[in-house]
Amino acid sequence: MEQEAFVGREEEIKQLRALLKKRSASFVVVKGRRRIGKSRLIEEFSKNRKTYKITGLAPEPNTTKQDQLDEFAKQLSAVTGLPEIKTDDWSKLFAFLAREVKTGQVLVIFDEISWIGSKDSAFLAKLKNAWDDLFKKNPKLIFIVCGSVSTWIDDNILNSKAFYGRISWTLELNPLPLADCNRLLKAHGFRGSTYEKFKLLSVTGGIPWYIELMQGNFNADENIKRQCFLKGGALFGEFEQIFHDVFGKQDQVYKDIVEALADGAAEYKEISKKIDYKSSGRLSNYLTALEKGGFISKDFTWSLASGKESKIAQYRLSDNYLRFYLKYISPHQEKIKKGHYNKGGLPNFINWDTVMGLQFENLVLGNREKILELLSIRPEDIISDNPYLQKQKTRHKGCQVDYLIQTKYKNLYVCEIKFSRSPISAKAVDEMKKKIRALALPRGTSALPVLIHLDGVTHSPEIKDYFYETIDFGELLY
Repeated sequence: MEQEAFVGREEEIKQLRALLKKRSASFVVVKGRRRIGKSRLIEEFSKNRKTYKITGLAPEPNTTKQDQLDEFAKQLSAVTGLPEIKTDDWSKLFAFLAREVKTGQVLVIFDEISWIGSKDSAFLAKLKNAWDDLFKKNPKLIFIVCGSVSTWIDDNILNSKAFYGRISWTLELNPLPLADCNRLLKAHGFRGSTYEKFKLLSVTGGIPWYIELMQGNFNADENIKRQCFLKGGALFGEFEQIFHDVFGKQDQVYKDIVEALADGAAEYKEISKKIDYKSSGRLSNYLTALEKGGFISKDFTWSLASGKESKIAQYRLSDNYLRFYLKYISPHQEKIKKGHYNKGGLPNFINWDTVMGLQFENLVLGNREKILELLSIRPEDIISDNPYLQKQKTRHKGCQVDYLIQTKYKNLYVCEIKFSRSPISAKAVDEMKKKIRALALPRGTSALPVLIHLDGVTHSPEIKDYFYETIDFGELLY
């Protein structure tokens, strides 16, 4: 059977391969959003290597500690070829596994570790003891734990005193950069135009599994209709699965938060008011969990005069799939279930100029490294870079900048992100001038206007002469 194409993650594979040369055992943590490709990365790394992989049972209300123990034992028997053992003690299962991996180059993988251990408060202590007393005695062993519940991994492993000094390497997977998204689309037979590809990315973001759902024998609209607006489409049911699997019993609060951010960024107090949830440490924890899970971003603004981070921060729904679901799939769930959109093209409420606005901004901000490269800005020269919010005060007006980059050389790159199918008019110059006039610029600072667009800037002298740089974002696909 032909194996599915593996695209990207070259740096992550390189980091994992470096561990093969270590002269002591390695404890590795891999985390990231659901569907980001953690298991697929580990599978690629473990290819042609002796591997023992165990995956936890997905969380269900009736799943017990014993269910997880029994499933672990079944998988352990399958990968070792030895008889299945019955036990109510993790220590016995770890010891059984340790005997099989005590010598030679070997990988041990616990996939979705939060599922495996969440029903037993003693699980982590026993795992820590098994690592200290058994697993790490094989200097060629690489032990990998991974999972989608990033807060559980942070709280129970990365920030736990029990595992302090034991973690050899941590990998946090982010969405694929644009060039890798394009390579993955090509690997799955999609050969559409730049505009067509950005339609797909406005729905999938850089999430590998979502991109892999797109078939080359359909155009972008057909792919999106099939996956989002037909009852059997994977992206029709994915939203509920995310919140059920990752956030469990508290899923409704998390849903309320992302829904509050679907129309644009908001500050903490605005979110509290929108979802009618008291401002508290618990709400902060929910926001942190969504941020660590890769679904929202917390964008701090900063003082242009001092360069110091401000207390002002906006939360942004940085996950394109979640926003597309909330804005365009969720309101029409019942019609989708009844098959109202089975025939014809995409539903008529999909207007791509409207859809692509915030989605395009997310793609730009998620690929800011390439923007910096195109502007010849070295990371070490940056004071701060983020979406920027300046609140109105007595001395200056309020304004918002899509993406602002401040460097130590007193240059301020004021980036306007515009998605438009039609050529962008000279009106963009007037809008940018207004923003720059409103900014409270420190003395001696030069404001450099930058236009980031997709396929179509008018060649009028005003646009060409005014902007310091115009960047066709579509070129980053190639």
